[in-house]
Amino acid sequence: MISKSSDHILERMMALHPKVIDLTLDRVWRLLESLGNPQLSLPPVIHIAGTNGKGSTQAMVRAGLEGAGKTVHAYTSPHLAYFHERIRIAGKLITEDALTNQLDACYNSNNGEAITYFEITTCAALRAFSQVRADYTLLEVGLGGRLDATNVINSPAACIITPIDLDHQQFLGDTISQIAYEKAGILKRGVTAIVGPQHDEALQVIEKQAAKVGAPLLVHGQHWYVNVEAERLIFEDENGLLDLPLPSLSGPHQLKNAGSALATLRYLRMEENDFTSAVTEAVWPARMERLRTGFLASSLPQNELWLDGGHNPAAGRAIAATLGGLPTRDTHIICGMLNTKDVEGFLRPISRHCKSLTAFTIPNEPNAVPAEELAKAGIACGLKCVEAEDLGQILKEISHLYPGTRILICGSLYLAGHVLRENRKIN
Repeated sequence: MISKSSDHILERMMALHPKVIDLTLDRVWRLLESLGNPQLSLPPVIHIAGTNGKGSTQAMVRAGLEGAGKTVHAYTSPHLAYFHERIRIAGKLITEDALTNQLDACYNSNNGEAITYFEITTCAALRAFSQVRADYTLLEVGLGGRLDATNVINSPAACIITPIDLDHQQFLGDTISQIAYEKAGILKRGVTAIVGPQHDEALQVIEKQAAKVGAPLLVHGQHWYVNVEAERLIFEDENGLLDLPLPSLSGPHQLKNAGSALATLRYLRMEENDFTSAVTEAVWPARMERLRTGFLASSLPQNELWLDGGHNPAAGRAIAATLGGLPTRDTHIICGMLNTKDVEGFLRPISRHCKSLTAFTIPNEPNAVPAEELAKAGIACGLKCVEAEDLGQILKEISHLYPGTRILICGSLYLAGHVLRENRKIN
């Protein structure tokens, strides 16, 4: 395979700052200024923060807007298989040529100054968005919100805060209230924010920050409601009731994400058909996604193969709820995680729905939890555990020992990306 030009530039960018994460906006403002402030020339922005559900909510908002015939830019992170997934311009993933041009421009304008990988690539995305007409721009926060590189939009069209829970405590604080303060940093004066389901302590912080900056809120359980009745999604707010199909994205947690997306589309005054598109047309890889085709999936004719990139305790609870709602079938999990995560907190709720865990060290990830350590965490959660090194061999052994069962690969977006790349191989 011929190496892409963008890969070389991205590698150079990694060396521009000694830390992978260093939360401040000073470097971003400096580079944006040298680029001519592209953030001031974007189509109306919808800014999305939260711990879980950001990507799924963005996907549903985008599906609704595109169902209405709108053109939409979208920015998300991290990518799964290829960096290009982070930047979608007017509905399509950025091309290699366009990405290379944007990265080159930002690298040259930065002039060797210190800047993190996420900061400079975010600037590249904003510059790309500013040069192509669209009706909306969807910006997903990378980490936190208050000091995130995406938090440079003075007057978004709307903000969304999805459910907040414990994650990235080493950067955002070790309580839900502290993390909520960082997430609520995206709120802006006069800009309405749609707030998904929250722990009480998180909602208190969001409401306090909203009052401080003068941001109107549309809060789940106060201003809008979403439930399931007779296998239909029922959404209700002051404008009335919507009776819609269940979300195409798997899992009961997607109901709340759909509610946030529908509340946003309602606020933007979309039509009823657009709401149907939001819940039925959204696609978001590696979120309880069943892999039906591809190199890995085709090697398991008798087993179901599922993939999820969730990696914190709340994600573990969401996966467990999804497994509990699927047709009865033994489930065996393959798990790989990073050492910055709460491994037992993630595994414990899932363990109640699984027969075994195969611990796997994520390839080429220096912060990966060693399989031996991950297996110990699984044993502590009451799981039968084994360790393995080769994904293909793991799948082969599970399918041989347990034909007709469900196999779930989970624990990390980085692992999910590895799986998707492997699944795209040609037999």
